[in-house]
Amino acid sequence: MAVTATAPAIGSRAITSRTGALAVTAVLAFLVAALAVVDITQGTAAVGGAEVWKALTGAADPGDASVVIASRLPRAAAGLLVGGALGVAGAALQAVSRNVLAAPDTLAVNSGSYLALGLLTVTGAGLPLVASSGVAFAGALAAAAIVLSLTGPGAGTVRLVLAGSALSLGLSSLTEALLLLYPERTNGLYQWNQGSISQNGFDGVLQMTPVAIAGLTGLLLVARRVDALALGDEAARGLGVPVRGTRIIVVVCASLLAAAAVTLAGPIGFVGLCAPALVRPLTRHVRALARIRAGLPVAGLAGAALVLGADVLLRASVSPEAAVAVPTGVVTSILGAVFLIGMALRVRDTTTATSPERPRIPSRSAFLTTAAVLTVVLAGTVVAAVLLGDTKLLLGDVVNWAQGRAGQSVSFVLDTRIPRVLAALLAGAALALSGTLVQAVTRNPLAEPGVLGVSGGGALGAVLLLTTVPLAGSWSIAGAAFAGAAVTAVVVFGLAAGDGFGQNRLVLVGVGVSAATTALISLFIVLTDPFNATKALTWLSGSTYGRTLPDALPVAAALALGTVVAVLRHTELDLIALDDDTPKLLGLRTAPARLGLLVVSVLLSATAVAAAGTIGFVGLVAPHAARALVGRRHARVVPVALLLGAILVCTADLLGRTLIAPAQLGAGVVTAVIGTPYFLYLLVRARR
Repeated sequence: MAVTATAPAIGSRAITSRTGALAVTAVLAFLVAALAVVDITQGTAAVGGAEVWKALTGAADPGDASVVIASRLPRAAAGLLVGGALGVAGAALQAVSRNVLAAPDTLAVNSGSYLALGLLTVTGAGLPLVASSGVAFAGALAAAAIVLSLTGPGAGTVRLVLAGSALSLGLSSLTEALLLLYPERTNGLYQWNQGSISQNGFDGVLQMTPVAIAGLTGLLLVARRVDALALGDEAARGLGVPVRGTRIIVVVCASLLAAAAVTLAGPIGFVGLCAPALVRPLTRHVRALARIRAGLPVAGLAGAALVLGADVLLRASVSPEAAVAVPTGVVTSILGAVFLIGMALRVRDTTTATSPERPRIPSRSAFLTTAAVLTVVLAGTVVAAVLLGDTKLLLGDVVNWAQGRAGQSVSFVLDTRIPRVLAALLAGAALALSGTLVQAVTRNPLAEPGVLGVSGGGALGAVLLLTTVPLAGSWSIAGAAFAGAAVTAVVVFGLAAGDGFGQNRLVLVGVGVSAATTALISLFIVLTDPFNATKALTWLSGSTYGRTLPDALPVAAALALGTVVAVLRHTELDLIALDDDTPKLLGLRTAPARLGLLVVSVLLSATAVAAAGTIGFVGLVAPHAARALVGRRHARVVPVALLLGAILVCTADLLGRTLIAPAQLGAGVVTAVIGTPYFLYLLVRARR
């Protein structure tokens, strides 16, 4: 009786589940179709719904028919293909990695494709679109393989996002270097990188559709294996599933889908992250969607709805002319950044914000020796930076210049070179001190102004002022940068303070804010000066080109203030970095102390951005290296970190303007190339 009674119930639930999956699929398909219809009716030309219908039925004027057939229908088709491919890729990557934050963005897949296509563009090879997608696929696959090998299956959200973000920053920096070095060959590549589904005919869609179908087919063929992986590696092996081979197949197919989307429309940010997340809550009520074969198509439809919805929203919110200039990817990146921040607030922190180094106190002589050696290295770096460049000088030329007896050519070189060297020195020291303060206050070894979005906020404020007031002075730019950095700092630290600045929430919120600031910078550049991407790239690559002595004054003032505060309050820094209880037992009010130190850190970061643009990883590498050399006492860490930061940025600036002279690279590009491997090394060490 019991068996007879339960069997129909089980069958009923199965039928309901299948029926629910079909219902969800049908609703999403209807939504996508409706968005596609609305998208077709939007554009700069006065071609509304009636004209579109006439064009589809063959009764429209030739001009209206040309607009619909050659532009609007291909745009809607591209939105369907790109959104579907990214949604499916994100769902597959999340399933195989067992991590809800895995996506083409967080695994650096888009950045890998971007770099590969940038290299292809620089070579001048005129490959067909399908062959270009193969190049993008190779870059995407390599990036995803690196990130997944560093994190492993089931890795924590922070490790996955940090590894992907760090690698993405490094790869994007290399691509930015190509854009700056080969502006003629890469013309339009920056705008393409923002992601746009606008098309000129169906050729691109028709060529990429078989590529996307191949990726989807491969995923559906291994769907049952992927379902088994959800039980864990050991359980899957017990069922006869080749775990490693299955993961490789899924990553290859997902990379193929992402490459097809990137080749057709450029990187459309965060669709692969958001689409599966929107579908995931439905699996609680419709269990059939938890299976890959049912879940992948639904995630694809959700991705298509996101892309088309973003395009419809953009064209409905601004004028048709502005909508043409603003790429769809900027809108999805902003929405995705907000979504990532929302997910960060829901992540439960299983880690505590504590300092990772073991207590060690080197002798005073070791500290003095280290400081002396670094001072000598800094002096040598400064001398080399002043003497070397596209024009090589001698020390005698510098002496004559200082005494006002140098020739016109020497005076011109030094008048432009010395402010650059000074800006690099001060910016490096300021970023190092800012990172030291942030890591101490949050007790988070992975915190630094760039990762937490504070530097991005400063760059956003500076770029916003420059795009609206091109003749703004140094102090005005510094003030705008501080305002932008302050706003982002309030958001990041305010949202992370609820759980004591835990690693998960702090870093995830910071990454989300950083992505939003990057998208907004691109938005302002595209809207104000769409044909001058160099303005944004200058800030994003951390260039000191064209700096003058007045440009260095704000960061010099902030650095002097920050150094005095850090030296006078080094004991408080030691106590705050230790734990929450010890400072209270000793009568220290931690909340005001933390707030004051964070304000100083934001001021340092903002003025450094105003002086030298966005330079990443200095605030991470310098404090880590300083603690490794002289221990954890901030009376010793602060001066050593200052020296290391100044050396790092000054060396990066020197290499950037000498290695490929007369062409130049921004200091931020060089520090990203240096800092990315170090950052990934820290993640690997933490995993071990």
